[in-house]
Amino acid sequence: MARLFNAYVIVDWSAATKPGAGSDSVLIGVLKRDVRFRLAFESFVLPTRAEAEKRLILILDDLKKRGERAFLGLDFPLGFPQGLAAALKLEGAPWSAVWDFLDHRVKDKADNTNNRFGVGAEINRRTTGGPFPFWGCPPRDTLTTLQPKRAHEHGPGDLPEFRQADLAVKGPSPWKLYYAGASGPQAILGIPMVRRLKKARGEAMKVWPFETGFAEIKPADLDGVELVAAEVMLGLGPFALAPGETKEHALARGVAERIAKLDETGKLGAAFAPAKDLPEDVRAAALEEGWILNV
Repeated sequence: MARLFNAYVIVDWSAATKPGAGSDSVLIGVLKRDVRFRLAFESFVLPTRAEAEKRLILILDDLKKRGERAFLGLDFPLGFPQGLAAALKLEGAPWSAVWDFLDHRVKDKADNTNNRFGVGAEINRRTTGGPFPFWGCPPRDTLTTLQPKRAHEHGPGDLPEFRQADLAVKGPSPWKLYYAGASGPQAILGIPMVRRLKKARGEAMKVWPFETGFAEIKPADLDGVELVAAEVMLGLGPFALAPGETKEHALARGVAERIAKLDETGKLGAAFAPAKDLPEDVRAAALEEGWILNV
């Protein structure tokens, strides 16, 4: 039975504002075959996003040289709730237009200092003229269009509070930019990185479900494709810790091994398709908002 991928790379991104340590670092886990063709896991812990991006490129380039197609799992949202591109009056495919918008505005320096609050404030200004829908920031970063607390509940006519995938996992809203559990910072700082990967690799890289379609992937669909990127959620364990392993390492390894097992048994392709009972409007929204592979 043909596998879709030869290697599985999982990235636990970080939104730290200074070089990180421990859970504030970026973790890259790589599950690939060793000289005996057995799957072996190795991981890299990087203190800054700049160093992590360089390491990730090296990993992916090495897999390419070896002729190994890779799966890239990213533990952060690859999109925002449906309607953001339209509210910003962006042209083109909504997901891609938002990616371009962020890439042109995000400033993420080598020491992890970044302008994510400023980007959130600008999106608020352009969409509502006030401190909504993005919210959450330290008091020193408070602006007219970004406040530490949410301005009001989401109501009729507002952009949705959650993506459909967030509702499915009862996850946080991407509009939340600060405090524990926020996913918005990783999205704002992570999407430009993925866009750079995509820009450098062109059609050899596909982003699910935006470019592949929200549908089953078969081996023939990946002719000429070296890399498929998708959103994953590391918190959907549990995974047992190996000796000397941190929780973050165990989650990255566990997700990689779970995806590899599905691939080995010929079931991974079907995992890229929506559940049969998923409503049509949710399927359509996923093509703008993204979806989480292991949901």
